[in-house]
Amino acid sequence: MTLLIVAAILLLTLLGTPLYAVIGLAALLSFHFAEIDSAAVFIELYRVASAPTLLAIPLFTFAGFILAESRTPQRLTRLTQALLGGVPGGLPWVVLVACAFFTAFTGASGVTIIALGGLLYPLMLKEMYGKNFSLGLMTSSGSLGLLFPPSLPLILYGLVAKVNIDQLFLAGVVPGVLMIIILAVYSMAQSKRFGIERTPFNWHETKRAVREAAWEIPLPFLVLYGIYGGIFTVTEAAAVTVVYVVAVECFVYRDIHPIRDMPEIMKKSMVLVGAILIILGTAMGFTSYLVDEQVPMQLLGFMKDYIDDQLTFLIVLNLFLLIVGCMMDIFSAIIVVVPLIVPIAQNFGVDMVHLGIIFLVNLEIGYSTPPVGLNLFIASSRFEEPVVRLYKATLPFLGLRLMGLMAVTYFPLLSLFLPNLFGS
Repeated sequence: MTLLIVAAILLLTLLGTPLYAVIGLAALLSFHFAEIDSAAVFIELYRVASAPTLLAIPLFTFAGFILAESRTPQRLTRLTQALLGGVPGGLPWVVLVACAFFTAFTGASGVTIIALGGLLYPLMLKEMYGKNFSLGLMTSSGSLGLLFPPSLPLILYGLVAKVNIDQLFLAGVVPGVLMIIILAVYSMAQSKRFGIERTPFNWHETKRAVREAAWEIPLPFLVLYGIYGGIFTVTEAAAVTVVYVVAVECFVYRDIHPIRDMPEIMKKSMVLVGAILIILGTAMGFTSYLVDEQVPMQLLGFMKDYIDDQLTFLIVLNLFLLIVGCMMDIFSAIIVVVPLIVPIAQNFGVDMVHLGIIFLVNLEIGYSTPPVGLNLFIASSRFEEPVVRLYKATLPFLGLRLMGLMAVTYFPLLSLFLPNLFGS
């Protein structure tokens, strides 16, 4: 009977049944055959829904969708180009910084490729950067901002793993900057190979770009200063962000009409949030069954038979998470996989904040890892190029990001320096 249930669930998954339905079915059937009241699943759903930090997810998501639907991508592109266009490899710097900022607030790398790709990709071709290089840079940059606050995956990991979200926000800064620098150095070398001339710094253009984006520039500093200055919590920061973004985009820039456009933006953002919450609730119910059946402990016992040190465990973990990052979207991966690996990582002495950064770096890379990384298909559609060409274009960037992953994994101080410096 168990084999039949597993086979049926796998078949439903392959047929494209929504993930929450598959996980919920697995949870309900598991509790039924264990002769435990199925209300256990709904108790977990209620527990998750009542978590105070959960409010940050819909609020930050809504703010991110407003930014994506406004002219913020155009203003952000102009600003970064004015500030960074004069440095060696200036345009790739613009791509990296603009994409990182945008992904940090939208929480979705696919949105970044769609919103900024139409602006930056033609610009790179116009500046005579190679097509493969431009495609690889745009595709890889789409997920760079997932380590920077107020990234939704960071909040979700903290919620699932029961880790302080403020510390996760601090922990992601240095690894996130490191990943940008690695790609930027490579891009500078490629700029020389392509013979790209540096654009002289234009003070008047910079002033115009700063003036144009004057209301959006303070946003990340407002959020970070408010949280780490002790003025408000993460949830309160999310509420402040929404109020600020709505006021700026609707009444200052007037990119969004509060009556005509806002209901549609609300609907699209809350559909995403609803999907995340349903998956979260059903997955936590299924996780409680796995914990009751001591599945994590059995996995730990199995791994102890073959792995006897933290270094080997981290190597195996990275390989596993890269595969997960290819096969699942980042929200589902966090919800489903984190509860299983947390107790195992704790047994091997891995810090939970450091584990969160390792987890997100892997999933960030998995987005553009052949053959089924999600960003490869989004970029293929956005830039109207065969996905096979995207495989080739992203390989150099994939190798560089794997080097960054190794540094983040085996030098925990990169993740823990700022949390240790500022304390709890």
